[in-house]
Amino acid sequence: MSTETGVVKDVVSASVVKRPSESEGMKAGGVFTVVCHDAQGNFKWEDTFHNLVTNQGAAYMNQTFFTGSGYTASGNLFVGLITGPGSGNTYAAGDVINSHAGWTENTAYSGSRKALVMGTATTADPSVINNSSSTAVFTMTSNAQVIAGAFVTTVNTGGTSPSNKLFSEGNFTGGDKIVDSGDTLTVTYEFSLNPA
Repeated sequence: MSTETGVVKDVVSASVVKRPSESEGMKAGGVFTVVCHDAQGNFKWEDTFHNLVTNQGAAYMNQTFFTGSGYTASGNLFVGLITGPGSGNTYAAGDVINSHAGWTENTAYSGSRKALVMGTATTADPSVINNSSSTAVFTMTSNAQVIAGAFVTTVNTGGTSPSNKLFSEGNFTGGDKIVDSGDTLTVTYEFSLNPA
């Protein structure tokens, strides 16, 4: 008599497919446009360049928007000039107004840093705001000054207090510019927020 033995197995496998995650974000950035005219009002040059928003600047923007109380930007933001040579300048996210080893401020103009007075933000995508209706104008007081870029800060002169912030900084894209006494530099700053 023969005996047959059989083995029966059921194999079940399963896998879980995770839904692709949804993410929301925001892209932000600023652009400087600097136009130079000589003492007689003749056009000399123009340069447009993107900036680096510092870590301190991003934190300041967040803090001001989400937890600020009775805050008004009018009179709280200022534009300054950066000296060259721009090829030697370096910009770092960790820069602050009283410590930015990669660049030097140029102050060979009348008065102090110029107020950054922004207009009304657009409701488009991206939302854009700028100071085109109230530009920052620098009148130079010395000859043969090398200008390499610009920056935005919360203080009109100096900046050693911890409450003073460096918002953004950047170099010309077209290289260093030489300016002379009587030249005017008109600076427009435009900032955009783009939901991404």
